[in-house]
Amino acid sequence: MRQNVLVPSTALLWGLQYAFLNPALALILIALFDATTAQVGWSLALYNVSGLVASLLIPARADRSGEYLRPMLVSGALTIALAALLALTTSLPVAVAGLIVLGGPAGVGSTLLFAHLRHSGATTRQIVNTRAVVSVAWVAGPPAATAVIGAVGEGAILLVIAVVAALAVGATALLQARARTRPGTSSTPAEDDAGPPPTRAGVAVVVGAFVLLQCANATAMSFMTVYVTQALGIDVVWAGLALGVAAGLEVPALLLVGRLSARVTALRLVVVGSAVGVVYYVALAAAGTPSALLGIQVLNAVSFAAISGTGLALFQQMIPRPGLATGLYMNTRRVGAILSGPVIALGSLTALGQPGIFVACAGLALLGTLALALAHRLPRLRG
Repeated sequence: MRQNVLVPSTALLWGLQYAFLNPALALILIALFDATTAQVGWSLALYNVSGLVASLLIPARADRSGEYLRPMLVSGALTIALAALLALTTSLPVAVAGLIVLGGPAGVGSTLLFAHLRHSGATTRQIVNTRAVVSVAWVAGPPAATAVIGAVGEGAILLVIAVVAALAVGATALLQARARTRPGTSSTPAEDDAGPPPTRAGVAVVVGAFVLLQCANATAMSFMTVYVTQALGIDVVWAGLALGVAAGLEVPALLLVGRLSARVTALRLVVVGSAVGVVYYVALAAAGTPSALLGIQVLNAVSFAAISGTGLALFQQMIPRPGLATGLYMNTRRVGAILSGPVIALGSLTALGQPGIFVACAGLALLGTLALALAHRLPRLRG
């Protein structure tokens, strides 16, 4: 499958929708619906549970028909409907119901896009490069959203989301029209042949490893601001700079691992990337200056690029149903984020104090690395 400007453009638009919505959602609930902190927490939890369920059921259903672009169009329409509902209603229960019924299914657009790419014969490098485009959206989206909110208000970002969703629907429709004019292609590119698929035990080990790796990353990201201000005693701006540097470096890191995927297996790239993550968390626990904090973000970017980009391709190689594979991969991030709360709570109780949280992250990443290395040695199904 050759990728032209239409594929990255579609990926960018789908990424921007949720790069605008997700970081601003708490502010929207507070400003437009007078939600309390507890209500925001429950609302976001229900929204994320809906997304978790939808990202398994909808792509798996698409696998049975082999059609991924049509449900993407529906997801885009649901995003527009959600933005309209949040703009028009003044009731928090109605808004939360909209997040559950509309927001969860609307959020599977990117999952379906990557499933479509794999089904259409995209290589690991093409998958990773497209994932880099989504990262670009997340670099630009949150600052743009906060700028819109600061200049015009929380309601204005809903209009922006609806416009971007409409453009995404248009790009998806063009992608669908192009797909209809081309003959079907194999869903297993020859250059990505990873041999026989692993057994269910092997898949379970890999999924468990990714939950650990994603939990470590989510923990470090969510606790960075508190750590910088309280443990390091420096201005909060350095936390923003560190996260911004990591996000900016993530794009070239993804392009690098995409290039390496032509010569190195996806599993091996992920093992190396997760091992780099172990080093990063240990260094983060030991960092005491702003310059050290910024410098080690190179390790963070390399590790996350391998996990987020090559990891997605690895799941698609292991599981022959691209929708289920992609949805399962996406949910390792959601489950990892849910588990990050207990890691923060328990890690801070160690003798190390707050740095103990990042030592715990290093332990989780090490367990994930060892599990992936074990998965490489497990027997595979024989044809």
